Amino acid sequence: MIIIAIPLVPTLAALIALLTPRIQLIRLTTVLGTFATLVLSMIVAHEITQRIRLTVLPHWIGVGGLSSLILVLQGFVALTAALYSWGYMKRVTSLHPQRQQQFYVNLNLFLASLFMVPIFLQPALTWVAVELTTVLSVFLVGFDNTPRALEAAWKYAVITIMGATVAVLGIFLLLWGLLTLHVSIQTWDTLKTAAPHMPVVQLKLAFVLIFIGFGTKVGIVPMHTWLPDAHSQAPTPVCALLSGVEVSTILYVIMRLWPVFEQIPGGFAQNWALVFGLISVGTAAFLMIQVRDFKRLFAFSTVEQMGILLVGLGLGPAGHYAMMYQLLTHAITKSLVFYSAGAVFLATSTLDIASVKGVIRSSPVAGTTLLFSGLAIAGAPPFAVFLSEFALFRASLMSRHIIVLVLLLVFVTLAFFGILRHLNHMIFGPPSHPRITLPRSVIWTLVIGWIPVLVLGVYLPASVHHLLTLTTLALRR
Repeated sequence: MIIIAIPLVPTLAALIALLTPRIQLIRLTTVLGTFATLVLSMIVAHEITQRIRLTVLPHWIGVGGLSSLILVLQGFVALTAALYSWGYMKRVTSLHPQRQQQFYVNLNLFLASLFMVPIFLQPALTWVAVELTTVLSVFLVGFDNTPRALEAAWKYAVITIMGATVAVLGIFLLLWGLLTLHVSIQTWDTLKTAAPHMPVVQLKLAFVLIFIGFGTKVGIVPMHTWLPDAHSQAPTPVCALLSGVEVSTILYVIMRLWPVFEQIPGGFAQNWALVFGLISVGTAAFLMIQVRDFKRLFAFSTVEQMGILLVGLGLGPAGHYAMMYQLLTHAITKSLVFYSAGAVFLATSTLDIASVKGVIRSSPVAGTTLLFSGLAIAGAPPFAVFLSEFALFRASLMSRHIIVLVLLLVFVTLAFFGILRHLNHMIFGPPSHPRITLPRSVIWTLVIGWIPVLVLGVYLPASVHHLLTLTTLALRR
């Protein structure tokens, strides 16, 4: 029942936010609700390390190693986003309490849909949950009601829904394959078992449709065009959720089907992952150099990170653990870097990189956190992303993908210097804006967000290592 309670908690919080006009109560309910979901997710993850799998409704609802990791990441980023929203939304919508109420209703419903994705055991139900995340997050992307925000929301909705339509065709192909084999139970496990008995052409077509369809919402190049707009125009706590966990949650669906597609002869699926992963990393790296909006900069960083994860997936068993480690470090670091970017926006009221200078003087907290979180997501030591990326480089070398390793090193280095160049312009020099005090909840969120980024950069707890090892089981044939 704990598993079912996880999406129910934000659903109840959304109902409370809808029924009461008291903004303080709505904020408190959202923070407490997300804290409860994090605790429940951690309890589930602990149980998974003891029992490997938890099932509530056989063939319908259950959690394994990979899905429990996704739940914990969702819970952590949801809590920090809720806490950050307390002061951030109060500052940017101070004259519109009804707008804040609307925001919290939409936020909690979006969180509920996110939590649904990893708990379903059937691909068809998971697809429905994925579509719910799109529909409910569209309102958050366009929340500011500016022309650019509305355009970003419209582009996000149209492109990702088209992608989902393509993906569902691939899912139908797989389920049709089960029916032709007289298999009535349509779960991840039955698909994996039945895959060797399906025609290779059918598996290939299903893979291409699912990879392109869900890859559209993950932000894989060239289906990424919506992501920089949506992930930069949404309110900052929503950006953290979209870039920190939503794209990883959608990638989770591809991962659940990976044991099915790995059975296609000739390394078909692995080659697709490697090629599109490298294209995504390289394209994002070049675009990050040219970008002029600092939230857009970190949105392109998400495209880069999703490409890195795809490369890890394509490396095979040698890269799976490193990929899961990267999934973890990206979620906690990317959410932190967006919170830092939001703090800079509060301090300067602009997203234009050229208009921001000396922010470490005008707002020491915002400037310091942006500097170090930017370095962290770029892969600088001693932060968490450095270790996970190094593990991926090592996996590339050990699996003898030398060309992949060289290209990955070049692109990641290019992205690193792109971020460093923009940070140098914004952080140092004479301040371009007057000194400002940040909301207390924003500061506390930054402090909380830094804890796992620093800890995982120097030490990997045994419990986390064990959970990451269990997540790789979902990728085995």
